[in-house]
Parts: sequence; C-alpha cells; structure tokens
Amino acid sequence: MKRDFELADPLLYGLLKSFAQENRRNQTEAESFLWRQLKGKALGVGFKRQLIILNFIADFACLEKSLIIEVDGGYHFRDKQMEWDAYRTEELEKMGFKVLRFRNENIISEIDQVLKTIQENIDEYK
Repeated sequence: MKRDFELADPLLYGLLKSFAQENRRNQTEAESFLWRQLKGKALGVGFKRQLIILNFIADFACLEKSLIIEVDGGYHFRDKQMEWDAYRTEELEKMGFKVLRFRNENIISEIDQVLKTIQENIDEYK
C-alpha cells in the first residue's frame, strides 16, 4: 500500500517516473559520488535515489528517518530555481520530511563533513 506522500497526481506520474529513471541513468558526478557513500545502508539506514514523493522527485530519500537529501548544481542558484526549491522544501517539510541541501562542490571536496551532517540528522530522528 502506498503512503499518502508517495501518491503523485496520476496525470503527472508517468512523466515523473520517466524523469526519475532518466536522472538515475544520468547522475551528476556529485550525485554518483554521494550515492556510493549512501547505498547499501552504509550509514545504518537505507536510501532510495530519485524517489517520487507527491509531485516531486527527491534526489535521495530515507523513508525510515523521513530525511531527504538534495544535491544542488549551479542552476539551483538562479532566482526562479531558488524559489521553486524553497517551495519544494516547504511542501516536503509539511509532509514531515527534513530536507538537507548540499552543493555539488561540497559533496566532492568535503564529503566527510557532508556525511557527518547526514549522520547527525539520521541520529536525531526520534
């Protein structure tokens, strides 16, 4: 049975599924690098990548801990994209998710700090 947050608009689901599959096949360098650190319960919990949650696609999600990780490339810092990202974050937080955002550069050059931040948020979960 699907949880409420997993139920995308039926009119959009096919498109979202296609985008999610394409994103999994064509990850950015930072997404690929981070995924290698998260997969296989490396931090003690499971993560899914490119998970459809309502009408959004989360880069990485740990449903057990209600944690979403977003990987932000350069286009995320344009005005319209920043507005959209803020809206997405707000909507996901209303559903009970904690959203962490990391820049591509930080994932590549500061992976230990990124993983520490993720682990701290995993450990904070009630």
